[in-house]
Amino acid sequence: MKTKQDNIILVGLMGAGKTTIGRLLAKRLGKRFVDSDHEVESRTGVSIPVIFEIEGEAGFRKRESMVIEDLSRESGLVMATGGGVVLSPENREAIKAGGFVVYLCAPPELLYARTRNDRNRPLLQVADPLGRLRQLYVQRDPLYREVADMVIDASSHSANASVQLLLRVAQSAPLVGVEPAPAPPTPSTP
Repeated sequence: MKTKQDNIILVGLMGAGKTTIGRLLAKRLGKRFVDSDHEVESRTGVSIPVIFEIEGEAGFRKRESMVIEDLSRESGLVMATGGGVVLSPENREAIKAGGFVVYLCAPPELLYARTRNDRNRPLLQVADPLGRLRQLYVQRDPLYREVADMVIDASSHSANASVQLLLRVAQSAPLVGVEPAPAPPTPSTP
């Protein structure tokens, strides 16, 4: 039976580094990387902005929930989730049950700097995207913390530093599916 610890699931607002860190971490751990947003696009054959345009946010969230339910049942994954995945109580339960959850936390100002030129972020196509990010942060931060087994300050760690931190956690705790490093041999006494 699969245990909660087989997967590492990254949550956080858009621009927090979930995909970048997830890819690097999966490669280092020899796990499969999957981005839930990319999986939604793959299954529908269209981009997320098109889904929002045709079906609205509610249609996208329904598709996202199906993907999260499926992926959280798999083993050996590092999964980057969409920023709004935690809005659904069912998604929060699936995520908590599906793996070791890491919240990549960053202030809205940094997230805005990282995402301001990205036109593939439907929720930021508003007159005041920074204001929107601030609203999303206030709404979602408690939900991310609710599901998280670990919180990383993504504003003070580079992607590589975050990966190194997660690798240290993985190597010290078999709960993320990695065997601890063997202890150095002790000198024998004559």
